[in-house]
Amino acid sequence: MKVNIQFVNMSTSETMEAYTLSKLDSLVKKFDKIIKANVFFKKENDSKDKGVICEIELSAPGPRLFASSNEKNYELAVKNTIKDLQIQLKKRKGITKPYM
Repeated sequence: MKVNIQFVNMSTSETMEAYTLSKLDSLVKKFDKIIKANVFFKKENDSKDKGVICEIELSAPGPRLFASSNEKNYELAVKNTIKDLQIQLKKRKGITKPYM
């Protein structure tokens, strides 16, 4: 799987990249048809409680999958976004049937 991580309006973080890659790796182990992942981290100063946005777009057979979360820290944002993608992938896996 090819992963593209971008930090928008903020400095890059190697620890955040490593954390995100480990979470995506666990996702790929469960769902092997994922081809590519685009990850965007954004920081907003407008929100009072939250303001850290994580957006992940997955390329797999069929329509692209997208999930986003706005949380108070990066780890929580990645965790919630991955959880949303797992739900979408489970639905897709239940719909698609392998043909032999």
